[in-house]
Amino acid sequence: PALLLRGVQPRLAAPLAAAPALRVEAWVTPPAYTGAPPVFLPAGGGSATVPAGSRLQLAVSNAASPAVEGIALQPLGGTSHGGEAVLEEGTRVTLRDGGREVATWSLAVQGDAPPVARFPEAPSRAPRGLGIRLPWQVEDDWGVLALRAEIRLAARPDAAPVVLDVALPAAAPRQARGQMPAELSAHPWAGLPVTLRLVARDGAGQEGLSEEASLELPERSFNHPVSRAIIAVRKALSVAPGERLAAMRALDRIVAEPEAFEHDAATQLSLRTARTQLGRDRREEAVGEVQELLWEAALALEEGRDGRTARALAEAQEALREALEQSEREPGDQQAREELRQRIEELREAIRRHLEALAERLQRENAEALPYDPQQRMMDGRDMERRTRRMEQAAREGRTEDARRELAELEEMLRALQEGRVARGESPQRQGQRQRGQQQMGAVQDLLRRQTEMLDGAQRRADEEDRRRSQTRRNQPPPPADPEAERQRREEARQQRALRRALGELMQQHGDLTGEVPEGLGRAGQAMRDAQEALSQGGDARPSQQEAIRRLQESGRQMAQQMQRQFGGQGEGEGGDDMTGEAENGSQDSEQEMGEGRDPLGRRGREATGQADNGSDTRVPDEAELLRTRRLQDELRRRGAERARPAEELDYIDRLLRRF
Repeated sequence: PALLLRGVQPRLAAPLAAAPALRVEAWVTPPAYTGAPPVFLPAGGGSATVPAGSRLQLAVSNAASPAVEGIALQPLGGTSHGGEAVLEEGTRVTLRDGGREVATWSLAVQGDAPPVARFPEAPSRAPRGLGIRLPWQVEDDWGVLALRAEIRLAARPDAAPVVLDVALPAAAPRQARGQMPAELSAHPWAGLPVTLRLVARDGAGQEGLSEEASLELPERSFNHPVSRAIIAVRKALSVAPGERLAAMRALDRIVAEPEAFEHDAATQLSLRTARTQLGRDRREEAVGEVQELLWEAALALEEGRDGRTARALAEAQEALREALEQSEREPGDQQAREELRQRIEELREAIRRHLEALAERLQRENAEALPYDPQQRMMDGRDMERRTRRMEQAAREGRTEDARRELAELEEMLRALQEGRVARGESPQRQGQRQRGQQQMGAVQDLLRRQTEMLDGAQRRADEEDRRRSQTRRNQPPPPADPEAERQRREEARQQRALRRALGELMQQHGDLTGEVPEGLGRAGQAMRDAQEALSQGGDARPSQQEAIRRLQESGRQMAQQMQRQFGGQGEGEGGDDMTGEAENGSQDSEQEMGEGRDPLGRRGREATGQADNGSDTRVPDEAELLRTRRLQDELRRRGAERARPAEELDYIDRLLRRF
């Protein structure tokens, strides 16, 4: 029957093969600054909402003549075609093949909104010191890339602003807020009204402006009358830089009275130089250079006045001794007695100026915490005035020996005053500030200890991984994986984040107390953030943790010196505690704790015995030492990979790698 069927229905050709199926792939890639993943579109069509600037990409296979309106499809080889387009506005994309509609996608484009920046609170002066506090808050749909504060002079809004970059807590945060301290007391605009504005920038380059805020920049107070006059000229140039002639006349008036600044040659030279530059240098930048010169002159005059008055006092004392000797040689000479009386009067004036300079220095050093006691100054002045009058009376009556004795006692009083042996108490407010400073130093040591413990944990985990790799190289079956390792890593990342937050709170508290924050604390915070990211992503957090430890140690010493300068310390033998000494001892103890039983990488060894000589002098290595260590490790791994080496040598290399 089969033969009969083939005879009736002959097969003239083989059956045609089925045509390959049409294949369509479409996806949208958002701009890189958004950090958003690609959006894959349904092959049969559909709808989606994508960010502006996204790139639509199409790939079509097994189509006869594909076409898309507005998109040029390019052959990719064989029957494949591809094309792409940037989406700036909503559109409807239709794919056709030989006139037949294959798929249609409706794409809505969401525009990128500019970032929002605002002051959650009005900018204000810092509670202590001469700094300002800038509270800020930003938000953006895809993240804020940068934030800055622009400060403009209210009297000259068209002048170039002072720009302060604000450090964001993370990379491109969508929402963030904080406070930035700034210190502008040395700026030419200090003491003048200014306007402040925040400027935020997102990944698309758009900027968002905050509302304006007004503030008067804090300025340093000067007690020396000439310093105050110099600063007044400097501020006038900030308000009206074109009024050079008025500034030159004011400088001429100051220079014309050299006795007001104790005939100091450096001050006179600085003022004359500033006056000459204002008259001859017509560049716009010359005003700023003159203002810098005036600031240095006023600062040197203010901070060095007690030194100049001390020299003038010593010269007056020497001149009086010479007059006494002359009066002893010629007891009946009226001219010698008149010379002696004049020298006593000059000494009285020199003492008055020196007491004023010492009072200004004490007020400057103790700032707002412990002002100079005016009653104590009056007592010192009255006692010295009595002695000078007795000395004058003795000289008038020809009793030069009594006058010399009064001079010796007066010089002893001046030495005691200069050396600071006049007892002065400490206010309760100052004691509280000192205690808060000591607590903050203790907090730094606690952060250092906790960061060190985290480094130990990371090192133990790295040693375990090295042991597994060593067993694998020896063709030994590796031990089973520890199911707790990943959980422990996540827990350490959480602890690292908590440490960074604690450091941020400490920075704010220290800024409130002293008006400034050591740079090392900010760098330690950055290193902690890098360590947290490394732990979250499964990387090696040890380099960042070592950097955080080193920065914390540096910051501890900086904080001790800073608080010693601001709060001072009591002298020896007065029962006071020296904050600097305690802080430095604390830092040394911490460094010894860090070095105890550790290897050159700062890690705790397995064989630490706790004896006296256990590596307590080891410190966290710097970058050059870390580089040398990495080179040694690379060389050991290279030699360990050469399995032709003797077994004893390979075993020794493995032991070194496990240790380091």
